[in-house]
Amino acid sequence: MKKILLGGLVAVVGLGALAYVKRVDIVLALAASQKRTDIPENKPIAWMQGPAAAEATAGGRPPNIIFILADDLGYNDISTFGGGLGNGKIKTPNIDALASSGVAFRQAYSGTASCAPSRAMIMTGRYPTRTGFEFTPTPDGMGRVVKMVADSMRGQSGMPPAIYHADRVAEMPKFDKQGLPGSEVTIAEVLKTRGYHTVHIGKWHTGLGPEFGANAQGFDESLLMASGLHLPEDDPNAVNAKLDFDPIDKFLWARMEYAASYNDGEWFKPRGYLADYWTDEAIEVIKANKNRPFFINLSHWTVHTPLQAKKADYDAVGPMGSERERVYAAMIVALDRSVGRIVATLKEQGMAENTLIVFSSDNGGPGYIGLPEINKPFRGWKLSLFEGGIRVPMFMSWPGKIPAGSEVQAPVAHIDLMPTLAAAAGAALPKGVAIDGVNILPNAQGKGGNTRPHETIFWQSDGYRVVRHLDWKLQVIEKPGAVYLYDLATDPTEKTNLAAARPDMVAKLRKLLDDHKASGRKPLYPAILEGPIAIDRALGTKATKDDVIAYWPN
Repeated sequence: MKKILLGGLVAVVGLGALAYVKRVDIVLALAASQKRTDIPENKPIAWMQGPAAAEATAGGRPPNIIFILADDLGYNDISTFGGGLGNGKIKTPNIDALASSGVAFRQAYSGTASCAPSRAMIMTGRYPTRTGFEFTPTPDGMGRVVKMVADSMRGQSGMPPAIYHADRVAEMPKFDKQGLPGSEVTIAEVLKTRGYHTVHIGKWHTGLGPEFGANAQGFDESLLMASGLHLPEDDPNAVNAKLDFDPIDKFLWARMEYAASYNDGEWFKPRGYLADYWTDEAIEVIKANKNRPFFINLSHWTVHTPLQAKKADYDAVGPMGSERERVYAAMIVALDRSVGRIVATLKEQGMAENTLIVFSSDNGGPGYIGLPEINKPFRGWKLSLFEGGIRVPMFMSWPGKIPAGSEVQAPVAHIDLMPTLAAAAGAALPKGVAIDGVNILPNAQGKGGNTRPHETIFWQSDGYRVVRHLDWKLQVIEKPGAVYLYDLATDPTEKTNLAAARPDMVAKLRKLLDDHKASGRKPLYPAILEGPIAIDRALGTKATKDDVIAYWPN
């Protein structure tokens, strides 16, 4: 009997040890088991139709507005500023043409260095210290899984451990309750006061359902990205590049599906490659609303991971430095094609002259895809507040209203888009609501002179706080307890830390940061995961003790 008991104990211990060794595979398999297998095939969208005839001439009504937002696009991913992936091999002619047809803001900043809060700032023109929407919503359990996977890969990555705050989980609302409060006033709601038909297409990521979803936040219609695959993984037209060094990528492949929904209805499969599908449907909306002013928020998932390209684009790109770079390059080609098709449709429909198009990215390119040049010449990545994480392309094109070939050198930010689009439409800003952004249309039209729209711009993600005041930029990073001061006028790529040499400037800017935080509200929910980011090293090569590390809270 003792032998049997001992043998059983050994077996249990052995199984426990095996489960521990395979714990990451087990957790990812459990995540994958939650995928839906019953998603219906694509169904045509019956878009609302505008009037058969225009009630006013195009010149007598407000302009149509199309906002095209890329996801995780690196500053050097487009060829507009002389860059382009693969040392300039990959060109973005349609995005370049859009920029040259209007104004390029050469110092444009995202609201923050991650997806959702940036989108909320675009929609509202307000900092998270006012809205409380400071962190990207994450599915239940994702923080714990990412921590587990990241720590299991430390021997490969060389990175310090991620920090998971299990004690804060009780304060977290469910995923579908992590949203921008419905009491906030969005640009869609503002434009509706001027008779706009408002449509969201693509990624929303600021909440779901009757309070937080796009329909609840001022959009008459919403074609929503319901999950996260660009194509089914086994689609014959898909080329996939999995990142075996990135814990988030492992979670996405395990959990994400190929799905969309219309007006918060049932899920269904999109039609073809996601960027093409969103563009097809945006074109249908343009045609359906030819005779009334409309606002389209075309919010692409491209070029966000998981890295998936359409095979035709992959073949056209040809060999690159690595397989993942080739897939990523093909995704950029798809994004550029989308911009070109939107512009071409407006011209074909005779609508280009009375349409304002804005193009930007929600934040800088991520280091976790392992491509070191995407934010060149800037340091840092998405999930850091170095310039590489927050400097983004931002272009506006409005024929006859914004001079072609214009450039604005003054710093501007995503929070400026809401008041700017309202001004272009002739819409009043909401009464009793403090708007942090300013109308930059005069700057775009060459009427702003040498004035700066902002003396001071703030960023904040829990203990990682940054301020740019004139050309001075201070970064205060709680973990690992670092302070960086840069003079961007002489050091735009943040190479020389002046914190020790200029304690007076550090004190001045720190007071601005402290006052900004003290004047605001607490976040709606806490950060539960803090992940280490190597500022000067893309993931995929092993970090060393000499690497500059900043922890990003979310």
